[in-house]
Amino acid sequence: MASKFCRHICPHNCYNTCGLVSLVEDGRITGLYGDPAHGYSRGHLCRFGYRYLDLFYHPERVIYPLRQVPRSGNWRRISWDEAYELIAGKMLEIKERYGSFLPVFLYSNSGNIGILHQAWNWLAQALGAVTTATGSLCWGAGLDAMTYSCGLPDSPDPENMARANYLLVWGTNPACTAIHQMEYLYQIQEKGGRIVVIDPVFTATAARADLYIQIKPGGDGALAVGMARYLWQEGLVDKYFLENRVHGWSAWQEYLAGLDVRELEEVTGLSWKSICRLAEEYASHKPAAVWIGFGMQRHINGGQNIRAITALAAMTGNLTEEGGGVYYGRPGTGGLFTDSWEWMAGRGRPRTLAVHELARGLKKAADPPVKMAIVANANPLVQNAVTRELKNTLGELELVVFCGHFLTETAKAADVFLPAATFLECWDVVPSYWHRWIGINEPAVRPRGECCSDILIVGKLAETLNELQPGSCPFPYHWTEEVWMEQVFNREVYRLLGIRHYRELLAGPRKLNLPANPWGEGRFATPSGRFELVSQKAARVGRPLLPVYVAPAAGTEAYPYRLITPHTGAGLNSQFYNLGDAPEPVAMVHPRLARERNLGSQRPARIYNQWGEVTLPVTITHHVPPETIVCPQRPLTGGQMLNDLTAPLAADMGDVNCGNPGLAYYDTFVNISPV
Repeated sequence: MASKFCRHICPHNCYNTCGLVSLVEDGRITGLYGDPAHGYSRGHLCRFGYRYLDLFYHPERVIYPLRQVPRSGNWRRISWDEAYELIAGKMLEIKERYGSFLPVFLYSNSGNIGILHQAWNWLAQALGAVTTATGSLCWGAGLDAMTYSCGLPDSPDPENMARANYLLVWGTNPACTAIHQMEYLYQIQEKGGRIVVIDPVFTATAARADLYIQIKPGGDGALAVGMARYLWQEGLVDKYFLENRVHGWSAWQEYLAGLDVRELEEVTGLSWKSICRLAEEYASHKPAAVWIGFGMQRHINGGQNIRAITALAAMTGNLTEEGGGVYYGRPGTGGLFTDSWEWMAGRGRPRTLAVHELARGLKKAADPPVKMAIVANANPLVQNAVTRELKNTLGELELVVFCGHFLTETAKAADVFLPAATFLECWDVVPSYWHRWIGINEPAVRPRGECCSDILIVGKLAETLNELQPGSCPFPYHWTEEVWMEQVFNREVYRLLGIRHYRELLAGPRKLNLPANPWGEGRFATPSGRFELVSQKAARVGRPLLPVYVAPAAGTEAYPYRLITPHTGAGLNSQFYNLGDAPEPVAMVHPRLARERNLGSQRPARIYNQWGEVTLPVTITHHVPPETIVCPQRPLTGGQMLNDLTAPLAADMGDVNCGNPGLAYYDTFVNISPV
């Protein structure tokens, strides 16, 4: 029996970005294991990694091009040539009709974070005058907040978190979403350090903490400035750091002096005594670290919340401490790879739509209107706001193309399905937005059926465009996957990895040679060269000069209850739920809310607002705040979508790093009634 082992990196949008090894026997993958050479995941996988072969060989995986005529579930198999000619022909017909490719909407998101899976975005850059979406559904407000304070969005090496003596896990649930990081949290506790979880919901991580603090949703900035006020009043600050490494300390003191303690108590749901005790603990346990979760910045005050929390690290001098500091995310790792070439230039600029209001943007786009959409690495009819409205908008387009693995809700709204290869079937390099390890994917087997990698699909589409209209697309369609790998690796990446060629990574992943703490030397890429409490850059674009507390969004008489839809360990965004082992969807409510609305345990309830409605069974628990409904992300029955309820509401930041503000998912308000 012929057998071999191949190396891979999981490319899903996840903190872990695990290393994997596949066992191939007689042309079939028979085993998938953790790669012990990967220094972060260290030979372990999450539940999805161990079950990935179930997805790979899933009977519902689409492995041939399909066409749906009409959009009614009537799919038929077509050839790749037929698919390419249909898509390219429509693009060129639209270009002839309107004078450019602007009516073509290209949307590729983070369903696969491998570098070569940027192919659809590179095609958009090559075509120039097309329509794209900007803004992040995930983390944009937080990236901007870090930029205003520190100059660049960055994060310390998460492996160094174990060196902290105190950790605030603020608005994240790594027991479900970053399981490998839990080992470093346990190391803190084993040496006598403390873990404090601050979250509106009592999570699996909170159950493992030394202290859990249940804060009102959106009140994080109020808690941070309250802690800052106490630290300043009690002299629990690093005076040297403030005088030599911080810009705006005097203005910040003036702001703190004017805070109303009773207002902070009301907004946070915490007593002033509790706020002070937390501040004192944080200041007295150096090095102290803060891990800020992505959920916290999904509010209309999300960026300001993170600015305020980061200010605590600066005030106490923890920002530059080894093991201390502020952990959020590191987009710069992916940016080390080459993603811009001369052939991309000179074709005009794309028209951009804000991702937080994509349905409205597509509808309102004019002169010319959007007439066609290509969607890849994304499932917007599940993940974006007002999904029912977005579905109706896509339904009005002349042609919708979907590239993926399964007939998702978005795929079902398409005319053409292009079957994409998985990371086990193609070359790619996968950076992490969390840790520093880099590895590559090598194809373990030939793609199943007629599946093809995104980069080669885009190349063939570009070739077809040029066959039908010579010179219409400069995308280099003749490059193989391995030529693309040569292109995206560059001298700087090789230097940081200590290698000379990407194929050396076949021997095992390597760690980027970067500082453990990007601010360890007290230097910041801000205009002042210091950590900026006062940010003129923020003020120039209409944001507060200081990291002041901004009041959270509030409900109305008609829709008084906040809806929170957190991640769970059962799936990743809309991925992995077709493995069939996810718990049933529920609406979690506090006993007080259950009494007020006459809701019964395990009885169905209608959750609704002006955008849509869903019906879910109720779970009554003290784990959620009294005026909040928590619906963990899971597929619903009967075609229901949780994000039918999500308002197209912008977070307060995100445009600096992502082109548009993020989506304020957690400022969605609803009502609830028994069925």
